[in-house]
Amino acid sequence: MKHARIAWAGAVHDAVESDGRLELLTPAFRGRRLSFDEVVWLPPLAPMPPHRPRSVLALAINYADHAKELAFKPPEEPLAFAKGAGSLIGHRAFTVRPDGVRNMHYECELAVVIGREARRVKKGDAYDHVAGYAVANDYAIRDYLENWYRPNLRVKNRDTCTPIGPWLVDAADVPDPMRLKLRTTVDGQVTQQGTTADMIFDVPTLIEYFSSFMTLHPGDLILTGTPDGVVDCPVGAVVVCEIEGIGALHNTIVSEPKF
Repeated sequence: MKHARIAWAGAVHDAVESDGRLELLTPAFRGRRLSFDEVVWLPPLAPMPPHRPRSVLALAINYADHAKELAFKPPEEPLAFAKGAGSLIGHRAFTVRPDGVRNMHYECELAVVIGREARRVKKGDAYDHVAGYAVANDYAIRDYLENWYRPNLRVKNRDTCTPIGPWLVDAADVPDPMRLKLRTTVDGQVTQQGTTADMIFDVPTLIEYFSSFMTLHPGDLILTGTPDGVVDCPVGAVVVCEIEGIGALHNTIVSEPKF
């Protein structure tokens, strides 16, 4: 099943996809169907409890072709960094490109959503701890890059720079997350193509790795990296990141607001 969170009629609602429409789960509107154009799309993630902020863990250089593109030797262990949950925005939302930057590019990524507490989990049991999958776009502003291996905060943690959605797809509906095609278009032109089969560290390996030193809680995210083929995205560009069986995440680049 494909799950969404949307804003409509002055409230936030959980919904599911049904015959090409959104079916609301809110008790007062249960069963009501809306078109995709009637709503504001939010990240398809349930709120975290106040005492436990969402962990967003991301991978650098986790595709062999991307490592080759950057002329790097593939890493021997996951190159991970943390992101602020405040950077997350929804499908069809707007991402701000800072004034004066010369290279800001998308990164189409499979997002893994944890569904069950994971601590010291072995690879063979890792999928038991996955709630589902989403498409994420982990924008990078390369002007601010100091180290390809450990991107600093300004590269990866800016407000609006991590679109995710439109759907959270149940893990049971994704038989093999390591055999999914990825594609990105900019203004309708294909600029990136790849497959999750080319990950250096697959999803079970990542869950085993992270849970070996930290507890993963329901709602936490792992962004699994991007293939090669990233290009600069100017103001006005419409970027669509698509993953087979998961969805197509639409996003538009805008300039910084003038206050």
